[in-house]
Amino acid sequence: MNPADAFDPLRPRLLRIAYRMLGIVAEAEDVVQEAYLRWHQTDRTAVRDAEAVLVRTVTRLCLDVLKSARVRREEYVGTWLPEPIVDAVESDDLTLTLMMALERLSPLERAAFLLHDVFGMDFEEVAKAIDRDPAACRQLASRARAHVREARPRFPVSEAKGHELASAFYAASRSGDMGALQALLAQDVVVYSDGGGKVKAALNPIYGQEKTLRLFEGLLRIRGVNYSQLVHEGFIDGLPAFVTLEKDGTLQTTALGIEDGRVVAIYVTRNPDKLRSVRELVRDQLPS
Repeated sequence: MNPADAFDPLRPRLLRIAYRMLGIVAEAEDVVQEAYLRWHQTDRTAVRDAEAVLVRTVTRLCLDVLKSARVRREEYVGTWLPEPIVDAVESDDLTLTLMMALERLSPLERAAFLLHDVFGMDFEEVAKAIDRDPAACRQLASRARAHVREARPRFPVSEAKGHELASAFYAASRSGDMGALQALLAQDVVVYSDGGGKVKAALNPIYGQEKTLRLFEGLLRIRGVNYSQLVHEGFIDGLPAFVTLEKDGTLQTTALGIEDGRVVAIYVTRNPDKLRSVRELVRDQLPS
């Protein structure tokens, strides 16, 4: 049998697992391609469950990548955010906010939680994938679950309401209507901005409504009213979001965490290395 016949139908699931583990599309694609090469070299006549074998391979490759990724992220300039996936309203309910919570876990905790709670594998399968016994996997997933529970919104926003709030946020933040912007922000709102040292961005998170308002007031003073061109509205990793071309020529995504009708988190990605797929999506909206 051609190795692709069994592999290709599983590729989307394997990519989702790898992306959820790593947070970077290119790294996820590299892992899945490596898994395919290993699958090609496997004695497939001895394989009873191709999916189990391939999930195990992808998981272990991701764990290897995460070991080096931890070092790279410690050296990362400013705040690290997962690569934005535009218009992803995920059925697994693992939003960008929850992916950030997973970043605080160990690689094994992350793997156990994702494989069991998100991708529906039983702990016997998880144990084989991460080379731990089932009891240890239960403990790993339980610890991860507690972190995710803390980050999960108590009152998830509907898609329609999310679009409405994102549009209102964009209009208020770019028009200079600080009263309207203040009405949208929770008192404990946090702004995360990822420039990766490649473009200008806040190096540390900005906490609180007052400091967030000062941030946008400062941007208005520097860049002027309506300093952004809106090129796309939608969702990013399950959160209401928009894509803009900023006055300095930087492409930018902004995703909003919303709780009880207020914006509690603002995730801004400006690092061009993380926006290649976004640029391709909106290329017709950009100046040539």
